Amino acid sequence: MMRSEREKMLAGEFYRPSDPEIQAELAATAVWLARYNAAVASPPAERRRLLSERLGAVGPGAEIRPPFHCDYGFNIRLGANVFLNFNCVILDVVEVAIGEGTQIGPGVQIYAADHPRDAALRRQGLEFGRPVRIGNHVWIGGGALLLPGVTIGDDAIIGAGSVVTRDVPGGGRVAGNPARPIGG
Repeated sequence: MMRSEREKMLAGEFYRPSDPEIQAELAATAVWLARYNAAVASPPAERRRLLSERLGAVGPGAEIRPPFHCDYGFNIRLGANVFLNFNCVILDVVEVAIGEGTQIGPGVQIYAADHPRDAALRRQGLEFGRPVRIGNHVWIGGGALLLPGVTIGDDAIIGAGSVVTRDVPGGGRVAGNPARPIGG
């Protein structure tokens, strides 16, 4: 049985993002994002209702301040009381899970989308994804970048502007480019 490009994408396998079904999902998300981002002056409860229309899970008290950008939305799971500040970007070709009580600063970018290292595969237009998992009560400073496949443990702190290329253990503190452990 042939798997669809969407099924391959969700499984983290090589897929073709130009596939019509995938392009239709991107278009639907763009329409939803326009509605969500236009609700900037709406009460948080109304924005949570809008988030629940597209996101995979939205815990009680979760908030994303517009503008917000994502690929699909349905692969994003927010725990209770998660907060994302203005201008966050999540490339969610596979799951991006954000644990309860996590606070994410403005301009943070979370990438689950990845590209082949082999140039021949890139020329074929193939992509794949690696899940990003962020634990409970994590603090991510503004402008940080989380690369595909990273896991951030509970209670970790990511310094502003950091580029996280590797897993961060629970309670860990990292900063810099690439992010490295720091004291404190």
